[in-house]
Amino acid sequence: MAASARPAAFRIARKQLGQIKFAVGDRTYDLTDFLAVDRVSGMIVLKDGEVVYETYQLGNTPGTRWTSMSIAKSVTSTLIGVAVKEGLIESLDEPATKYVPRLKGSAYDGVSIRDVLMMSSGAKWNEAYTDPRSDRRDLLKAQESQQRDAAMDVMAKLPRAVEPGTKFNYSTGETQVAGEILHGAIKGPLADYLSEKIWKPYGMEVEARWWLDSPGGLEIAGSGLSATLRDFARFGQFYLDGGVVEGRSILPDGWLQEASTAKILKGGAPLDYGYMWWIATSAPARADRAFMARGIFGQFVYIDPKERVVIAVTSAASKPQNLQLIPPQVFFDAVVDALK
Repeated sequence: MAASARPAAFRIARKQLGQIKFAVGDRTYDLTDFLAVDRVSGMIVLKDGEVVYETYQLGNTPGTRWTSMSIAKSVTSTLIGVAVKEGLIESLDEPATKYVPRLKGSAYDGVSIRDVLMMSSGAKWNEAYTDPRSDRRDLLKAQESQQRDAAMDVMAKLPRAVEPGTKFNYSTGETQVAGEILHGAIKGPLADYLSEKIWKPYGMEVEARWWLDSPGGLEIAGSGLSATLRDFARFGQFYLDGGVVEGRSILPDGWLQEASTAKILKGGAPLDYGYMWWIATSAPARADRAFMARGIFGQFVYIDPKERVVIAVTSAASKPQNLQLIPPQVFFDAVVDALK
């Protein structure tokens, strides 16, 4: 994704974020503790679109591209929203197999695009990163093989566990299906679509990269996007500002609210997940309708619509299971509270 010819400059806020303190159990931590303990490689905080804090750690600089991990999922779902706005996808209630014929006759028969975005296809999936026999590891091997159809070969073999739309099951494979849906709709590379619709016109500062499943093939829609910290923050600000590019929203009416709020599955089960966006977990954050893009090893784009705060974080956590000693949500709450 090429950088913009006219990068959107960040204004530095007059009031900067100072030292903050917060409690986790019976211990008190501060901002410096969060950076060190959670192995943060970079963090930028925006309030009303202005920078109130920015730091780089572990040898990173403003020009360092960092792998987004599952932040890429939220980018992919957003691009599906753009395709709906443009009429390239008629409705989220359309069957996924309309755009991915390879999955006809599989567990994805009868699965809607909405089911895929909510990770509720009903296909059986094991996301365990550390289990060499998991479906996630099978998908990674397929991606490493650099064969164009290898990932969908994995997805097409999955058995059905439950009826579509009735149960949430976090699946990076589901996001690769979403990428195939988008590719089938736009008839071209996801990277080109992102570049044309958001990256260049919104003013992203540095060229970004997106891992392909094969030479000239499909982007790894669930984890393969690499960009700078500032451009991840710009993506958060783009979302906070209503998806407006060059004076008009490129997303369908109501998309931002619908994509970033909790859902109800068929049968009535609640789901703290939107369209590949996570819902914030604390009471204050829920009151603010906060949500986030989240990736393993500590990657975040956190958005608080009420307080108009965006927090972008990249990290190098030692394990993939989101076992940070300082829970990021506690830290995010402290930052937002300090900026009120």
